[in-house]
Amino acid sequence: MTTARAISALHAELGPVRAEHRIGLVPTMGALHAGHEALVRRARAECDVVVASIFVNPAQFGAGEDFEHYPRDELRDAVVAESWGVDHLFIPSAEEMYPEGFITWVEVGGLADELEGAFRPGHFRGVATVCLKLFNIVRPNRAYFGQKDAQQAAVLETMVGDLNLSLEIRVVPTVREADGLALSSRNAYLSAEEREAAAALPQALAAGAKAGKERAAEVARAALAGEPRLEPDYVEVAPLNGRVYLLAAARVGRTRLIDNVVLEGDLQ
Repeated sequence: MTTARAISALHAELGPVRAEHRIGLVPTMGALHAGHEALVRRARAECDVVVASIFVNPAQFGAGEDFEHYPRDELRDAVVAESWGVDHLFIPSAEEMYPEGFITWVEVGGLADELEGAFRPGHFRGVATVCLKLFNIVRPNRAYFGQKDAQQAAVLETMVGDLNLSLEIRVVPTVREADGLALSSRNAYLSAEEREAAAALPQALAAGAKAGKERAAEVARAALAGEPRLEPDYVEVAPLNGRVYLLAAARVGRTRLIDNVVLEGDLQ
């Protein structure tokens, strides 16, 4: 596995393989876990060359969010990525991605202003901008994202279509703990008591899905009301680029969790 910190260095590694090899990109913010592994494994199965990026993107964090405290362990992540079969690891600095004088941002309207967008203004502007940069830097045939971030994937699918980018967004099913909690780097923030309460989120979504699309949100909200340690931001049914999801975000202590289940449609 090669590791590049400069865009020019990654270009030098990928240049000789572009013409005759299918490239898969797995963008991450590090603190790698089994959910990221599922993305890499899918990319490994479908592509000839797998590139993973690790970049805690300051542009997608709002004021008062956890940018400074987001889990970081670059040495561990590099060992893990290599063990999973990543061919090229890209770990740029903020200065490499947003050099002095950077003033160009990507705004995806409509969907990006709802749900997560309503609670985290500017979040998807940062996501879309950094992902467009990564897509242009790596020039992958496919890019891999987790179902847990379903709205993010839908925003990026919209951007790819609207801007006629030559790549496919692949959405990989959520990887969960034994009790159903979706794997997330932010789960490391949870105390034992908060971790116990967090399990109510996937349980509520499962109950909602079982009730059917028309009553899914109502049933999930009622189930969440039974766990007072969780404070929901939203529980909604929403169509996202050809699929229908039951989505929820909730806070436990200082940690904000998101999750969803697919009600209609197939993941790619």
